[in-house]
Amino acid sequence: MPYLIALALVTLFTVNVVIGAIGDAPIVGTVTEMVILFAAAISFSVGILRSEARAKSNQSTTD
Repeated sequence: MPYLIALALVTLFTVNVVIGAIGDAPIVGTVTEMVILFAAAISFSVGILRSEARAKSNQSTTD
């Protein structure tokens, strides 16, 4: 689930940048873009940490 959230946020950022490049102005401002990227990075980090914890618990149960 965290990976899907990160993907959605990065997609939202990308769409905003493309609309800003094609049109007159982006949908959201620069501060909001920063918050979107920060939330995507946090979500991705949570996904990585959960995956590592799951792998570690699977490894300890097989030992």
